[in-house]
Amino acid sequence: MTTTERSASTTPAPRTRPGRAVDRTISRVLKLPRATGDYTVRRAVPVPMRDGVDLLADHYAPTGPSHGTVLVRGPYGRGGPFPLLFARVYAERGYHVVLQSCRGTFGSGDVFAPMQHEIDDGADTVAWLREQPWFGGRFATLGLSYLGFTQWALMTDPPPELACALVMVGPHDMYENVHGGGSFKLNDFLGWSDMVAHQEEGNFVSGLVRQALAVRRLKPGLDEVPLLEAGERALAGGAPWYRDWASQREGDHPHWTPMRLTAALDRVQVPVLLFGGWQDLFLEQTLEQYAHLHDRGLDVALTIGPWTHTEMLSKGASLTTHETLDWLAEHLAGTGTRQRPAPVHLYVTGADEWRNLPSWPPATTERVQYLQPFGALGDEPPAPDLPPSTFTYDPADPTPTVGGRLLSPDGGYRRQEKLEARPDVLTFTGPVLDAPLEVIGVPVVELAHTTDNPHADLFVRLCEVDAKGRSRNVSEAFRRLHPAAASRVVRLELDATAHRFPAGSRLRLQVAGGSHPHWARNLGTGEDPATGRERKPSHRTIAHGDGGISRLVLPVSAG
Repeated sequence: MTTTERSASTTPAPRTRPGRAVDRTISRVLKLPRATGDYTVRRAVPVPMRDGVDLLADHYAPTGPSHGTVLVRGPYGRGGPFPLLFARVYAERGYHVVLQSCRGTFGSGDVFAPMQHEIDDGADTVAWLREQPWFGGRFATLGLSYLGFTQWALMTDPPPELACALVMVGPHDMYENVHGGGSFKLNDFLGWSDMVAHQEEGNFVSGLVRQALAVRRLKPGLDEVPLLEAGERALAGGAPWYRDWASQREGDHPHWTPMRLTAALDRVQVPVLLFGGWQDLFLEQTLEQYAHLHDRGLDVALTIGPWTHTEMLSKGASLTTHETLDWLAEHLAGTGTRQRPAPVHLYVTGADEWRNLPSWPPATTERVQYLQPFGALGDEPPAPDLPPSTFTYDPADPTPTVGGRLLSPDGGYRRQEKLEARPDVLTFTGPVLDAPLEVIGVPVVELAHTTDNPHADLFVRLCEVDAKGRSRNVSEAFRRLHPAAASRVVRLELDATAHRFPAGSRLRLQVAGGSHPHWARNLGTGEDPATGRERKPSHRTIAHGDGGISRLVLPVSAG
């Protein structure tokens, strides 16, 4: 059991004068409508689970009329930014808020086992909620990341009192995120495991300092082999779940069963507002959630900004809080009417503008660009007798990750010139655009690929090169190839995007044999990637005519 933050208070505490000042500042910074009332807080309230364990929660209660209850469940504590953005903002606008620490975190009983108990614990929390004299019979769920996963866990068997859900960059299938594409997402989940293992040491500020120093401390866990041994050594025993996460590669392993919640997408019946970021690590799942619920005819809305995962709490906070308040007013409080001009609200990078759409993806036309010899990208297929492009991938010096959909602060949109200068990265660059080109949807790359080593990965990335020659990432894809199918035409779907390439810029496609440590390197030996030590390079060929055609297919805005 973790250390208790504080003993449960028997009497609700009124908001302090400094607390009022903080709340006013938050409302001003986020440009929120004026608060409508005051609230009290009862801290460390024990909530009993079916196995006798108590989970602690803070209850924020409006002093005036109530508009309903908001349930927020997560493992990151009840201090720091979470009560500011997920409790106090709503409590001073008439909502009861229950902010609960998951099992094994911040005073809640038992040991933390990520995502193993959230289905039962969520249901037991709702059972407790029903017994509270202040509960009015309807509630909403709210939160981002893990706090979004706990919402999907509850929606595997949706309680009748659930009025709506607001899921911000929240996954429903952790196996697909941890091992999707065929390789362990080493950077994301070694870093996350380290952060969670030490998050209760010191205070919020010291935690930020520790995170800032984590890059150097965890570097051996990212660089050394065997992967599992190096990671556990870097974690110093602080994250016992890491062994299963890194080594259990098969999605049907029992460890993953409580972490794969696709059933929730079939069972939920209430309105759902989804938030995502073009550079968020859970983007694919957010779009899958939208597509599934939309196809079922549910009332589902989608907002996607130009954010990474962590930027949801900073750059995305104002817009997401505004839209959340509107959704709660409409679907929980019943005090508002629909404020969204359209179900889909997304940011078009490059154009730097927000756009409203009736659905996702919008209608587009295809524009095909063919990979040419000597690093060109063009409208016409190359002649059949032209030579291929070649590169060598060496797992002893793996092609590094530069930007992209990472959990760490170095993710997002980044300059690419240093990466593109490496001999193990092919680049194919198009001519200067004489008019803007707007790509909205899922780009596709088809590579006529051969390798002398069947144990191989492919990484491709679409970039924009500006008039000064600066290259920045837009969209990417990774896949670990099946050894029996490594030498053939490989079709890769890149990340969904909404990006305008301005006139005067150029398209560029990177092709490489990996992106380590975002995806753990392929050792090239067929050994278990978690325990293998040997490393063997692979020599690759991308055909342009003689041996096949390689091409980039872009979904171009029809408007």
